[in-house]
Amino acid sequence: MTIKIIEGEKFAHMLIEGANNLSNNSKTIDALNVFPVPDGDTGTNMNLTITSGVKEVKGQKTDHVGKIAGVFAKGLLMGARGNSGVILSQLFRGFSKSVEGKETISAKDLSNAFEYGVDMAYKAVMKPVEGTILTVAKDSAKKAVEFSKKNEDTVALMEAVVKEAKESLERTPDLLPVLKEVGVVDSGGQGLLTIYEGFLAVLKGEKIVDLIQNSPSMNELVQVEHHQSAQSHLSTEDIEFGYCTEVMVKFENDKVSENPYNEDRFRNVLSEFGDSLLVVSDEDLLKIHIHAEYPGYVISEAQKFGSLVNVKIENMREQHSSILEQENMGTGSRPQPPKPPAKKDEKTEYGIITVAMGGGIADLFKGLGAKRVIEGGQTMNPSTEDFVKAINEANADKIILLPNNSNIVMAAQQAASVTDKEVVVVPSKSVPQGLASLLAFNPTDSLKDNQTEMTEALKTVKTGEVTYAVRDTSLNGVQIKEGDFMGIFEKDILSTGPSVQTVAKELVDKMIDDESEIVTIIRGEDRNGDETAELEAYLEENYDHVDVEIHIGNQPLYSYIISVE
Repeated sequence: MTIKIIEGEKFAHMLIEGANNLSNNSKTIDALNVFPVPDGDTGTNMNLTITSGVKEVKGQKTDHVGKIAGVFAKGLLMGARGNSGVILSQLFRGFSKSVEGKETISAKDLSNAFEYGVDMAYKAVMKPVEGTILTVAKDSAKKAVEFSKKNEDTVALMEAVVKEAKESLERTPDLLPVLKEVGVVDSGGQGLLTIYEGFLAVLKGEKIVDLIQNSPSMNELVQVEHHQSAQSHLSTEDIEFGYCTEVMVKFENDKVSENPYNEDRFRNVLSEFGDSLLVVSDEDLLKIHIHAEYPGYVISEAQKFGSLVNVKIENMREQHSSILEQENMGTGSRPQPPKPPAKKDEKTEYGIITVAMGGGIADLFKGLGAKRVIEGGQTMNPSTEDFVKAINEANADKIILLPNNSNIVMAAQQAASVTDKEVVVVPSKSVPQGLASLLAFNPTDSLKDNQTEMTEALKTVKTGEVTYAVRDTSLNGVQIKEGDFMGIFEKDILSTGPSVQTVAKELVDKMIDDESEIVTIIRGEDRNGDETAELEAYLEENYDHVDVEIHIGNQPLYSYIISVE
């Protein structure tokens, strides 16, 4: 088959099938993350990002390639999650710029678009690292440009792109030593390859099975009336379980073999966490809807059977207040009691927006002056659109973003670049860094000076985390067993073992030195007060020169978050 010109309908089909192929392989891509932590979610981030783009494409009725590429790029841009998602959005942002104005595209147009996308993605990354998705994109684009000089067939060109992307992916361990040590290829590069394979399948007349599309829709199971039918008969204070939580998980054979899935038993487990519970599943997917007070518990239980495909959490108390306000504004013969106006953020000069997972951690940030806390982190990376929404709602002249996770920094920076408000990013990569930077904030300083001082404050704190391993591996000479706890200092795994308390003690031993003054322990939702008191007693007994602070963070996945200053 030879295709010299790609028309709009086929191009849209390529984008959709590329997304389907990525979705079908997202759990495999997640498994390629070097760190065996439960928030290794490159495939999930890329899948949610491209799904946002495809949603825009499906809503278009145009047959114009340039316009289709434009709406796709916009959807990716706003839906971008995690570093891999942001890079993917930049690749196709450049792609769309290249084909802007073109109703159809040739092999040369396609190759130029790939190349332009690479240029834009490299510019978006402050310190590009080779052996990643960037390298795979660059090598395959270069091959496309060379090939298009001799051949006008887009099918043959895409075959050459896929072949080079595969070979480039296989070379990533030679460029990034940590990949070779763990024995994997780059996860982001693998994700990009699956998209390109979807493109090729369309050009060759093949079909990618859409596992997500063909599965039961949670939206079909949970109607709007489910949340609103009794709202007018309920006060906000009476809502016992405050978060409408929807989780989609793709089953993984290794997890299910060790923890067999039984729908009735699983439903009984979740029923302890809330109400309005729905659980549906087929051979590939598990979908959950529940009203819960601690969504992290639900997420943790769901992950025992596979990898997260999608997570949606909404604060029903805020929704309820809004619904009552709207009902009160309606007309009718029955008089409505007076209601206070809907609560809006007070107009301020500064608005600090931060990201946190866990109600206790959110309260810590608010107590230090954060105006908005986006619920996210770990497996719930907020999108560019989430940041933009928070920026618009903060009602402030100057905005400071604290992402508090290395995988969220780029999404925050992208949000700052697409809004017309005065926004800066302080690149905090952990909760302790975010808290330390907030303490350095001075409302009388300029935005630029605050960015400088708050960024400098990131260096004053050391971060430790205790979580569990999701697979067996060996990293930096440390043998890690699936299910064991790990003590992570910055980016290094320093201790591992079956006892969370032992691992936590070993971790603080390696974090504290003679210059340390304050140790802060933030307790996760899976730990109790006695365990934390034991850890506090250990610190006081062995390190009498430091002050110890304990906070209940209720964060999921991470038993303890530890800061040393």
